[in-house]
Order: sequence, then C-alpha cells, then structure tokens
Amino acid sequence: MSKVLFTIQYEIKPANRNDYLNVIKELKNLLSLDGIESYNVFEVKGKENHFYEVYKFASEEAYEAFDDDQNERINILINKLNDMTLGTKYTTLYELQIP
Repeated sequence: MSKVLFTIQYEIKPANRNDYLNVIKELKNLLSLDGIESYNVFEVKGKENHFYEVYKFASEEAYEAFDDDQNERINILINKLNDMTLGTKYTTLYELQIP
C-alpha cells in the first residue's frame, strides 16, 4: 500500500491572516481522523501569507475515503479557507514502491 501526500498551495489575503490562523488551528484539531497520519501547514520562507497544507495519508484507500468521511464542521472551515485564499494549487503524490 502506497502512502499519499496531498498538498494545497495558496496565498491568503493579508487582511485575513488572523482569521486564517484561527481556522487552521481548529481544522488541525478536527483532522485527527483515521487514515490521516499527519496534517501540517507551512509558510513559505520570504513570502509572507503564502502557505502549504500537507496531508499525509496511510494509504491510497484512506486518501480516497477522506472526502466521504468529512464532518460538517470540516466542510465549513474548508469553505472559509477558500474565501480567504488566492491562486490555489492542488498536488497529489503517491509513494513509490521500490523493491
């Protein structure tokens, strides 16, 4: 079973920084679901308000099931984040199984 990394890269509107940090804090607390090994948020060095969210899933199955398992509060927080962000880019990475 391959692990999966899912990343979301974006810039937030400067006026939303405090609200953004509060939403991310709550989201991180809620994302302790089965199948997610970790969820981290990084700010790009030298680019204030440019962030990467990194989700690490234990397997492809856990990644595929993630959208199905979300609760209502997680959906609300993700919608709030979408309203604060500019230029969103999504990337899905599958771990190579090297013999």
